[in-house]
Amino acid sequence: MPSERFHNAWIDAAIEQAENSWSQGGIPIGSVLARADSGEIVARGHNERVQSGDPTAHAEVSCIRHAGRRRDWAELTLTSTLSPCCMCSGTALLFRIPRVVIGENRTFLGAEEWMRSQGVELTVLDDPRCVALMERLIREKPDLWAEDIGE
Repeated sequence: MPSERFHNAWIDAAIEQAENSWSQGGIPIGSVLARADSGEIVARGHNERVQSGDPTAHAEVSCIRHAGRRRDWAELTLTSTLSPCCMCSGTALLFRIPRVVIGENRTFLGAEEWMRSQGVELTVLDDPRCVALMERLIREKPDLWAEDIGE
């Protein structure tokens, strides 16, 4: 099981990705994929739906795309600033990523129960910075938020 020190480094990197997306006019959700044993980040991504026009370009999917072809998925941990939706959870399950670290699930509760039922170990950090990112999006761009969560 990854240490809390790794969790902190990973969520910091995911928040940096989320802020990058926000600065580009996008949705402030970020993700990283890292080795559970060493803490090394192997891929980073952020929500690119607005920037690319691709409705599937969620942060976790973008991050996994950036990881490229690999065979060590079972040794990795996916970290996201927001609870992963069913698409992103399904992508993690498809590649058998065994651990997901979630920045927050107050503003949106994704498919956490489904991931748990499939044996994925979840850690919810309830990080106030992640909550603040989403609250700002909801407050400043409510239509974009509604679009992103499928309302």
